Amino acid sequence: MHVFEGLEQRIQFMVLEVAKQVDETLRVLISPDEANIEKVTSRDDYIDNFKSVIENACFSRLHGQSHLDKAGIDFIRAVNIISNNLERISDFSVDIARQVQYLSDQRFLDQFEYRPFFRQILGALDIVVRALFHRDLSLALRICRAEFILDKLYKHNFDKIITRLQTGKEAQNLITTLFIFRYLERMGDSLLNIGEAVIFSVVGEKLKINQYQALRDSLDSLGVDLPLREVDFESIWGTRSGCRIGKVSGDNKGDSTGVIFKEGKHKKIFQEKINIHEWETILPGLTPKVFGFQESRGNASILLEFLTGCTFQEIVFNEDKEFFEDAFFLVQETAAMIWQKTLKAQPVPCSFIAQLSKRIEDVFVTHPEFNTPQVQFCNLMIPSTSELLEQLQQVELEVTAPFTVFIHGDYNSNNILYNQKEQRIHYIDVHRSTHGDYVQDVSVFLVSNFRLPIFDRIVRCKLNQVSLHYLHFARQFAQEYHDTTFEIRLALGLIRSFITSTRFELNEEFAGSMFIRGVYLMELVLAHQGRPWEAFRLPDRILRYRYY
Repeated sequence: MHVFEGLEQRIQFMVLEVAKQVDETLRVLISPDEANIEKVTSRDDYIDNFKSVIENACFSRLHGQSHLDKAGIDFIRAVNIISNNLERISDFSVDIARQVQYLSDQRFLDQFEYRPFFRQILGALDIVVRALFHRDLSLALRICRAEFILDKLYKHNFDKIITRLQTGKEAQNLITTLFIFRYLERMGDSLLNIGEAVIFSVVGEKLKINQYQALRDSLDSLGVDLPLREVDFESIWGTRSGCRIGKVSGDNKGDSTGVIFKEGKHKKIFQEKINIHEWETILPGLTPKVFGFQESRGNASILLEFLTGCTFQEIVFNEDKEFFEDAFFLVQETAAMIWQKTLKAQPVPCSFIAQLSKRIEDVFVTHPEFNTPQVQFCNLMIPSTSELLEQLQQVELEVTAPFTVFIHGDYNSNNILYNQKEQRIHYIDVHRSTHGDYVQDVSVFLVSNFRLPIFDRIVRCKLNQVSLHYLHFARQFAQEYHDTTFEIRLALGLIRSFITSTRFELNEEFAGSMFIRGVYLMELVLAHQGRPWEAFRLPDRILRYRYY
């Protein structure tokens, strides 16, 4: 471990200095004389220097050691996070010492319970070095839990201060006391960051304490008797769902098995659990099996079967033509099978523009130039983007889907898996699944392929082909089931998907290409008003992107 030589000693010295700083801060509150205050403020520069030395050591090791593995890099990152948060605790100590000078009565604080704060803070600091260098997750949890206790102590004293403030007496002393308790509570936030940094150095992923606890509880419920330090957690990035998703497996690099751990808001995770059961009754094996489900404090976590295979998005980039064609055929066959099996003769109104209206502000934040105002040119009045949306909402009231099917709800190409060995399709991330208009899934799938920022001519040609072939497939289904408003609903769905997709694309030219397609379809739909919507036709060229 020569790479980390000196780091342990430096972080240990810094923890000791910060503990002394906190202890001296307690003395200031007990005996607020100038000498004690000076000890706190003068020590701060010393601790700042420690932080700088450790930070420099961390970065020099990261840049100077080419043979560092991921565990080594994670450890150095954790040390840097810990040193930064130790320095913050020192800063809060100085802030508290300075606040004491605003008390008109130096014994005023004795009316409140401030000593328990220091017991928790000093107790947590005492185990930081052992937790980090012994990779002790139980000690890391104790550090994190100190923050929860400090929050409760703060709330108790906060309520007491607010009640006394209502009397109108000693307002300055009460407000100063509130500031002191607030700084003590913020020390707890730094301790939480330190505890989570230790967890990161052991597990190898940045997990919030509630996510770590959820992962541990989920594995316990599954009957996995394996210490978390021996568990490999591999994050799955790229999701915009707001959930933490990762693959969990034994610490065996050659092992391809495992489970998917997903943690997030209770409503979203619980709905995914319900929808997976619904999908299982429709087409067994389409979605992953549920191995465990846990609920806690407004959040929930779920353990899912890890499904092997490639996403359809990955398959598009595969040069094996037969592999691609087999996968694309099964994607369409699976969709048709589901639509046929779940079809209900129950009309449902359109809601594409309503969905777009809820997201349009996010689009304008990313691309303010899309929020065009109303413009008059000679005698021609060109409506603003917002006005176009308002007019389309009126159109949407006139259009209805003749039947419903059970839809995926987020039918992006990276939520569809193809298992070549088993020759079958799987769906993942199904928390939005519901009985609705299949055109929603069609429009999302088409734009999920279009919006890939790939400008290689061969790949772009394949993406264009996928979109046009899938459009043809969906049209055939619509004709077979006498869906006469398919084209107008698809136009509305594409407007929604083209425009909302721009909020995730910073390439101005490419984002502009999607936005202008949405605007073009808006004007095409509005120009058709007064004629039967059954006669509307979507131009195929809207799905082609020029790659030259």
